[in-house]
Amino acid sequence: MGGGVQRRPARGGPVRSNSRPVTAALSRAALRALALLPLEVLRAFGRLGGRVLESFDTRERQATRTNLKLCWPERDAAARRELERASLLETGQTISEFPALWCWPARRVLALAREVRGEEQFLAARAKGGVLLLTPHLGAWEFSGLYVGSRVPLTALYKPPPIAEMEPFYMVARQRTGARLVPAGASGVRALHRALREGEVAGVLPDQDPGRGAGLFVPYFGPVANTTTLVVKLLEKTGAPLFLCWSERIEGGFRVHFSEATEADLRCGDVARATTAMNRELERLVRTAPEQYLWSYRRFRNRPPGESDLYRRGADSEEG
Repeated sequence: MGGGVQRRPARGGPVRSNSRPVTAALSRAALRALALLPLEVLRAFGRLGGRVLESFDTRERQATRTNLKLCWPERDAAARRELERASLLETGQTISEFPALWCWPARRVLALAREVRGEEQFLAARAKGGVLLLTPHLGAWEFSGLYVGSRVPLTALYKPPPIAEMEPFYMVARQRTGARLVPAGASGVRALHRALREGEVAGVLPDQDPGRGAGLFVPYFGPVANTTTLVVKLLEKTGAPLFLCWSERIEGGFRVHFSEATEADLRCGDVARATTAMNRELERLVRTAPEQYLWSYRRFRNRPPGESDLYRRGADSEEG
């Protein structure tokens, strides 16, 4: 929520923005031009892009194949290949929707919420105090942030984009329905604590690698993944209820889902057990629509000491 997947320096330090004014100007112009198209036309372009990703030996295809082999060992190679194709088509659509989600007027964007499930429970919890909300890279997470920001006071972390001149554009796009974005880091974490204390909603993207030297290695779909501990620490310090939100891609728009976390170990007091429980919550959510998860993200790129790179070329080869 508020940032998506950003590339990090090799050792997991903060993202450093570079000044590229010409590239930024061209990017903004292209996004605004594409935003003139209807959503379904943009999605058609996205599916075409997904077929390109699937047809060639792209980084996205390699990462998707590796992740599916690691996370779905119970499926045979043919079943994983079908999921790979479907996932890359969805990845293409995720990217192609950005012009509409970032550039359309807020009212037009919010009208894409064709159905909402579980919102009554979420709003009832928020009426009693602050709520911690997780929005993993499932479906259209950019739309989730825009929708939630229009419904409740929302504070969410973000990372600066690689191109410095794009930051004002992204900030306007992502805050225009009411959300407040704060930079990742100590000040941002304090802002999340403050939002929860004041009875607001704090949003976190829970399935990003926090960087080498940060987070804990705990299971995620089987293999261990470097996982943020921010969520369980916020739960421990604030006692806030934990909800998950994702926006399912459907014809003509999105179906927004809210659900309350149910894992008892989330509040067990042991950071590793609680973080593992958070990942189990995410797994259950992803399994409801695995093709709409961002399997092209190299979620397991940082490994415990002594383990080799899981994404090295050739490591993901399989027949089928």
